[in-house]
Amino acid sequence: MKASVWILSGLAAAALLSACGGNKSDTPTVTATVSSVSIDPLSYRKLTTITINGQNLDKGVNVLNFGCNNLTEVAGGTATKRTFTCKVFRVGNVTTTITDTVSKVLYQATLTSALAAAPQVTMVTDKGTIVIELNPYKAPITVDNFLNYVESGFYPSKIFHRVEAGLVIQGGGYTKDLVAGATNSPVSLETAVGLSNTRGTIGLARTSDFNSGTSQFYFNLKDNSAAFDYQSAIAPGYAVFGQIVSGLDVMDAIAAVPVSTQNGMSNVPVTPLLIQSVKQTQ
Repeated sequence: MKASVWILSGLAAAALLSACGGNKSDTPTVTATVSSVSIDPLSYRKLTTITINGQNLDKGVNVLNFGCNNLTEVAGGTATKRTFTCKVFRVGNVTTTITDTVSKVLYQATLTSALAAAPQVTMVTDKGTIVIELNPYKAPITVDNFLNYVESGFYPSKIFHRVEAGLVIQGGGYTKDLVAGATNSPVSLETAVGLSNTRGTIGLARTSDFNSGTSQFYFNLKDNSAAFDYQSAIAPGYAVFGQIVSGLDVMDAIAAVPVSTQNGMSNVPVTPLLIQSVKQTQ
């Protein structure tokens, strides 16, 4: 994938030398300038490389607001090129500022972070493999919440504990003994963003408290948009954050298993349906 490159303009056209002092014997101060910035590869929540080109960069530069976490400089930088790595966590327009060591702006631009490909997660279950494409553009809060659990290894050994034929299958909260896993803090409900509860989409399960979603997710077995989508502030619906791109047959196979009431919970599969692994694969 070719790197995305943003060429210097506006504030970035700073002079190489700025005089300091008041007589001819004063030594000029050499300052850094930036000519271009590139970022590659651009994959959501994956390590990416940021390359800054310019002059006198060995005098020190700071990178701000690049839309990523854990910004780390790579050893071996030169006066004309400095390289950083970070983990991308934002998409869309990101205002990026590069300053020198005294906070003088060398470069400032609104960069559009367009992913090389939408992030995908592969979920292996007792009934087969499901590939889910996530949508961080429209549901960044909910996608990040889900990926936090994926990256922490939370989902393996959890089950699909709710199977309602013709409606949803739900999982990601309990072990086969119906013991709830310890979860992170709940996230804010993210609906009315242009995503709908159609067949094969994945949504964040919650209680009657709108902002109570944590680890549990559901797959829509049919078009549930009329019942589950945003209607109003008092009926905000359920947050969709992706869709199945491979494995609808697996979803349907899970939906076909016999269920019973166990430990006071209805629609629990008679034979536990385990989630074996969940990994981000794109």
